[in-house]
Amino acid sequence: MEKNWNFPQKVDEKLFNTLKSELKIDDFLINLLIQRNITTFDEAKTFFRPSLEQLHDPFLMLDMKKAVERLQTAIQNNEKILIYGDYDVDGTTSVALIYLYLIKFYKNIDFYIPDRYKEGYGISLLGIDYAKENNCSLIIALDCGIKAVSQIKYANEKNIDFVICDHHTPGDIIPDAVAVLDPKQKNCKYPFKELSGCGVGFKFMQAFSETNNYDINNLYELLDIVTVSIASDIVPIIGENRILSFFGLQQLDKTNNIGLKVLIEIAAMNNKKFTISDCVFKIGPRINAAGRIKSGKYAVKLLIETDAQVAEEFGTQINDYNITRKNLDKNITQESLDIIKNNEELQNRKTTVLYKPDWHKGVIGIVASRLTETYYRPTIILTKSGGKLTGSARSVPGFNLYNAIDNCSELLAGFGGHKYAAGMNMKEENFEQFQKCFEKSVSETITAEQLVPKINVDAKISFKTITDKFFRILKQFAPFGPNNMTPIFVTENVRDTGNSRPVGKTYEHLKLELIDESGAIMSGIGFSMGNLFSEIKTKKTFSVCYSIEENTFRGKVSLQMMIRDIKF
Repeated sequence: MEKNWNFPQKVDEKLFNTLKSELKIDDFLINLLIQRNITTFDEAKTFFRPSLEQLHDPFLMLDMKKAVERLQTAIQNNEKILIYGDYDVDGTTSVALIYLYLIKFYKNIDFYIPDRYKEGYGISLLGIDYAKENNCSLIIALDCGIKAVSQIKYANEKNIDFVICDHHTPGDIIPDAVAVLDPKQKNCKYPFKELSGCGVGFKFMQAFSETNNYDINNLYELLDIVTVSIASDIVPIIGENRILSFFGLQQLDKTNNIGLKVLIEIAAMNNKKFTISDCVFKIGPRINAAGRIKSGKYAVKLLIETDAQVAEEFGTQINDYNITRKNLDKNITQESLDIIKNNEELQNRKTTVLYKPDWHKGVIGIVASRLTETYYRPTIILTKSGGKLTGSARSVPGFNLYNAIDNCSELLAGFGGHKYAAGMNMKEENFEQFQKCFEKSVSETITAEQLVPKINVDAKISFKTITDKFFRILKQFAPFGPNNMTPIFVTENVRDTGNSRPVGKTYEHLKLELIDESGAIMSGIGFSMGNLFSEIKTKKTFSVCYSIEENTFRGKVSLQMMIRDIKF
């Protein structure tokens, strides 16, 4: 698929010169900072030298004082506390975080993860009944609850209090809980709005710790878990998320969490400095697989386990779930692609909305992401569960999926989420009408540009710019993620040195050695680009779009290009 390369606008000359004189680093790096809205010396200092002291006061969050007071009362009265979280990575890491922190001071706690298939997303009546049956008078809800108006009313009738810690977009009515912690509430003045669910839970424990004058380092030791949530929930790696993940990645490198150690070993990540990508692609999917295939409680059990042998058993089990998940994902994705391929009307739409009753509910979100990548348009994949259709939606950059679904809300039994991802359920008889409504809603608001994949380029450079010093400074821009992506560069008028070649079992990839106009030579790898070799070997010139990474081969470390796109 053809991709658009988006080049940055020229930065303000006065701003550029001021920052250059203060920082005394390469022009390209000054541009990178300004493109990330870092425009002063102090902002650059904060960016390059994050500190946990830069975290915001947790009591700036609406209802934080109420939340801490209710937790204090529960502990003083020896009430049983139920820690309740969603079944995905963010939810299960949130539960593990609160559990591991509170258990150091208070033992009368339990946790609950709803069953994806019996209960669905969020707070369930079954979960509240479980709390009542087990004499839990306080529920701390994590990564869910902001729309659970009727459920909280049900809990109140049973004399069960709720503290909600959520980060999703609120509805018009806020649940009648003892405290609702969600920085996205309209009247919440908390400065940073993009915390993960686990991040909101962290702020709750930070406030609790400060109130009791506990050693904050006991909480900071759990930043490895917070970082897995930040990475896996694809929240922006800016502001507090950047600070938390910066130190969380360091903690992950030396983690004391036995469950994480098991996952790291299974993923063959020992002795490697962790990145956000490692959390997204190596750790997160395994934690997620428990809730997708069996139950998210197994992920929590792994993360809170203190016995190495038991953790090993949980880890092996979860890895098996992940293998099952991969196979389901692959098969359903192919089935979905075949449906579109054989239907011209579906091919020509600006949306993808597909339904089959036997598709596995646990992987439809992943399939929606895969189809969004393939056809590059808002996508919803649905299956049947509990007598209703349940679906996962994914968007393309720049398009507000939540608003488009909201326009069809009269056809839905319920929905929730945010700009780029959402979940929903509906009656089966409403499917075709919803399919048409969603297509109409998207068609009327999406732009032609949003339907074409794009690569945001940070700068045009020559290969001679790529030095060890340049890369050392580039690494200081990490951790990379949404809103602070790995820098992408373009070098024009390059050609093959004669040493490029296709590689892989079916020669589907490209191993490149290119020379540019300056005479400098760079090596690179282009995955799934083997079909371009015949054109490259003619030694015609082309432009290459890439990021830079370290490549270790036989103990020798060198810089190489990770090719994103090629234009002849």
